[in-house]
Amino acid sequence: MSAEPLPRELRRYRAWALALAMPKGVRDGAFMELVQRIEGGAFHTAPPVTLLVDGAQAFDAMVEGIDSAREEILLETYILRDDRIGARVSEALTAAVQRGARVCVLVDAVGSFSTGDQFWRVLAEAGVTVRHFHRVWHLPFEALRRDHRKIIVIDRQVSFTGGMNIGEEYGSSIGGHGRAWRDTFMRVEGSVSRELAAVFAEGWDRAKGPPLPGLEYVSWSEGIVVPPLASMQAFSARALRARMERRMALRRDRRRGRRVKRTDEALADAERAVLVLDSRPGRGQREMMAVLAALVGGARKRLWITTPYFAPPTRALRLLRRAARRGVDVRLLVPGPLADVPLVRHAAHGVYQSLLQSGVRIFEYAAATLHAKTVVVDGYASVVGSSNLDFRSFWLNAECNLLMFDEQCAAGLEACFLKDLSASVEVSLGQWATRTAGHRLLDAAARSMRWAL
Repeated sequence: MSAEPLPRELRRYRAWALALAMPKGVRDGAFMELVQRIEGGAFHTAPPVTLLVDGAQAFDAMVEGIDSAREEILLETYILRDDRIGARVSEALTAAVQRGARVCVLVDAVGSFSTGDQFWRVLAEAGVTVRHFHRVWHLPFEALRRDHRKIIVIDRQVSFTGGMNIGEEYGSSIGGHGRAWRDTFMRVEGSVSRELAAVFAEGWDRAKGPPLPGLEYVSWSEGIVVPPLASMQAFSARALRARMERRMALRRDRRRGRRVKRTDEALADAERAVLVLDSRPGRGQREMMAVLAALVGGARKRLWITTPYFAPPTRALRLLRRAARRGVDVRLLVPGPLADVPLVRHAAHGVYQSLLQSGVRIFEYAAATLHAKTVVVDGYASVVGSSNLDFRSFWLNAECNLLMFDEQCAAGLEACFLKDLSASVEVSLGQWATRTAGHRLLDAAARSMRWAL
């Protein structure tokens, strides 16, 4: 989680070339070493993850997790609505405070702008500590930089993350939800939850939340920090010795060209490995793009991508085309007519022809609004998180994703992908060539504005 620059030899297209040269691609032992060198973090072992691809199911699991908390709940989200789902989550958070748990809620000020002040007032009066990320009237020059992460951490042992905000549009177990938005969330356990708590603490620090005890994290502006303890124990011989050992370890890492996230957990021969890919303006962006490029280079059979906002850089499109040309089954699932941002859909339309000509298969989801963000490669490596494949996610937002090397998780994501394809319309090259002149003009205009979308 350091802000140190990524070495040139590990940046996007060099990472892609290194992965491309590996005989077994993402299944090659060297591939995990490559992404760890890029990201600088440690892999975590974890029990099998639980995929949550239905809104009602996901909210049931979230509330169940909140209800199980005994010490702490950390909730970070772009949107928290004051609707029935928001009220249900609010009630669970309030009950946790009454049990004696520390509850911290971090929401994006723009994403949650429509949520009424009364909602936040009720939470605060109940004892929940609430912070809004980058209120425009407080930080006008930071208005474009948003907190797009979706994280819930329970007692630093169980956590949830993915692309799902908290609102009725994803469906409600309280009543019928018809065309609920299609999204993917996941539940994970183990040491990865502690690292997700540290990711939360970074945004919490930026929003001027009070220190969270026992977390080493990257301050938004100061690098690695350890929040001061509330007592003189911070000055004990044991604490001072631990700090000295930590500093020496960080210096060793820097000399070896490593970044500074660490874990004491060994990964040897683990059935599944999880790596946290988090980024925000000024840190982690190049690493995120380099890992994605490596995944494209490491694909040997299948590369299946789901994204609601597809407006990547031109050179990234080139990598997808090259993967398709060397025989990889490259499929792209994007929104159809029910897209929530039609202009971004047209920006994606602006690159369909070149992708289709290279053999990339494109599907538009027709059953509902698509909001999931997933990548699955060769039935083994997969990414689930909050990042879209667009300029905003790459450069302006704080994001959080999990990279997993786990056949069971990948199989679950592939099954979901195929189910989504059954509710989608495949775009053919012949069909695409017949679209109207007006449609072509709008596609070209939207593509030219991709940096501003």
